[in-house]
Amino acid sequence: VLAGCSAQPAPRGDGHPPTIVSLNPCTDAILAEIALPGQLLAISHYSKHPRSSSMEAATARRFPATGGTVEEVLALNPDIVVAGSFLAPATRVALEDMGLRVVLVGMATNVDDIMAQVREMAALAGNPSAGERLVNRIEGALAAARPNTGQRVSTVLWQPDGIVPGGEQLISVLMANAGLDNQSAERGMAQADYLSLEQVVADPPQLLLVAGSERGQRHPVLEELPDMTRASFDPALLYCG
Repeated sequence: VLAGCSAQPAPRGDGHPPTIVSLNPCTDAILAEIALPGQLLAISHYSKHPRSSSMEAATARRFPATGGTVEEVLALNPDIVVAGSFLAPATRVALEDMGLRVVLVGMATNVDDIMAQVREMAALAGNPSAGERLVNRIEGALAAARPNTGQRVSTVLWQPDGIVPGGEQLISVLMANAGLDNQSAERGMAQADYLSLEQVVADPPQLLLVAGSERGQRHPVLEELPDMTRASFDPALLYCG
């Protein structure tokens, strides 16, 4: 992320902004917001599937998708390829050997990371003003989500596979911004620790957000805890900041 913060758009020599192929669902979602018409040539195949997409289905349908192979990317002939930090080294080398610029973007772990990524993508696209508009929307959403009172709500976010987020994870930061205290972190549970049904029943939070569909997460006993509110949480909201 830091390496790309000062990135300048790749020159095309014809006065037009650079064309881009994105291989990462998180950069897909950002670039779909800030790229100019015709500039984003393709998004990743992950963004075409509801279980892995961080954009609306209607938005994803506006763009072709690739499986991330070198052959697919070369056929599109972009100026820049944007990918996650887990891009296979052999793929990166092959793309660079063919003269393409490859930009790797890490995972956002806090709000500052999100803002940096938005600005980085806007700089690459040569459209910094669109990046600032998106940053302003994010800042406005964060402000609107903050409670008007100092009251806090003890909350557990029960993720797919029965795990919970750690206290330093982005989702925990956003929960805290909305007045929701991560009870699992307060119990000393770390990122991806397993939370059993018995633990929830023995010490229920005020609010249980269920993002998974495990058997225990749908157990009828959860309806019998009078001091706990239960609500569904769309797991797609967990993928990208």
